[in-house]
Amino acid sequence: MSIDANGDVTIQGASLRSLPKVSLHDHLDGAVRPSTIIELADAIGLALPETNPKSLGQWFATKSDSGSLVEYLKTFDVTTAVMQTTEGLTRVAREFVQDLADDGVIYGEVRWAPEQHLTRGLSLEQAVEAVQQGIEEGEDAADRAGRSIRVGQLLSAMRHTDRSREIAELAVDFRGRGVVGFDIAGPEDGFPASDHRAAFDLLAENFFPVTVHAGEAAGPDSIRSALIDGRALRLGHGVRIAEDLQVITQEGDEVQVQFGDLARWVRDREIPLELSPSSNLQTGAITAWGNTLADHPFDLLYQLGFAVTVNVDNRTMSATSLTRELANLVATFEYDLDDLETFQFNAAAGAFLPVEEREELVEMIAEGFDV
Repeated sequence: MSIDANGDVTIQGASLRSLPKVSLHDHLDGAVRPSTIIELADAIGLALPETNPKSLGQWFATKSDSGSLVEYLKTFDVTTAVMQTTEGLTRVAREFVQDLADDGVIYGEVRWAPEQHLTRGLSLEQAVEAVQQGIEEGEDAADRAGRSIRVGQLLSAMRHTDRSREIAELAVDFRGRGVVGFDIAGPEDGFPASDHRAAFDLLAENFFPVTVHAGEAAGPDSIRSALIDGRALRLGHGVRIAEDLQVITQEGDEVQVQFGDLARWVRDREIPLELSPSSNLQTGAITAWGNTLADHPFDLLYQLGFAVTVNVDNRTMSATSLTRELANLVATFEYDLDDLETFQFNAAAGAFLPVEEREELVEMIAEGFDV
């Protein structure tokens, strides 16, 4: 792996940024450009902790590196505050899509919680429409720049509030109009998926895809609830599934592991893990194994055959991109292009798209990695 004068990472002769990628776990309110935050805040008279884009970006990164999901989530008070109008939501969504395209993403799913964007008079429906307008504008802009990208919305309900069934109904209503799936987000520990069984029942009755934040701030019991109560097709993070694995022996690269029933189910059913390495470090999700990327169970899960995917979670808070996350994994675990291609295949297989469209993604990835 090498880095050129422009900061582009090259692996085996291929530009890492140019390789086709799939992003499954990317929060809209965690991906607002600092410069945009400053402009939108000025328009509504909102005071910010920093008024220089570079300094504000550093503020987010510092505040987010707390080792606590609860503390990490507090930084979103700033970003959501400037996303309360049609103009704000549309602009943020448009720039989000453009930033993904610049990162080499060909398909992305953006998750956000409409219930958090109503303080200036928008209805839930108006908020979803505003984001969809921005997504379509971003897709058009990317197309004009010679980059093909498609982005679908994942509507998140906040797990510590009582609007999950309402948001589930909203998601189903917008099926075919930009919304491709449902999620629950927010503080995980103490707020299991079982609290939202009515919402998940509605979604199941309508055969509507679900991913659930689980296995980040809470352990295997949270994952179990996501699968049983939430009928989750993917696990948001899911990194703590590794707590259901017992390493028996380890000699060099050879590891003998005993699977718990939950871990075996997730592995054998190929339930995608939406792993976000930098974010997992910042929120303390991997403290059971250590506090560096080398300690992250990503490689263990990959070597054991779990359907691992690579994600950014929150680009602004983690000062990252999908290219950067992949580069860090290459530097840490010595992955090659075949490994990176596998991560993208896993993500394409887990995308909330019809099988024909997932197969098209796989073909695009294979062609792009044929260097």
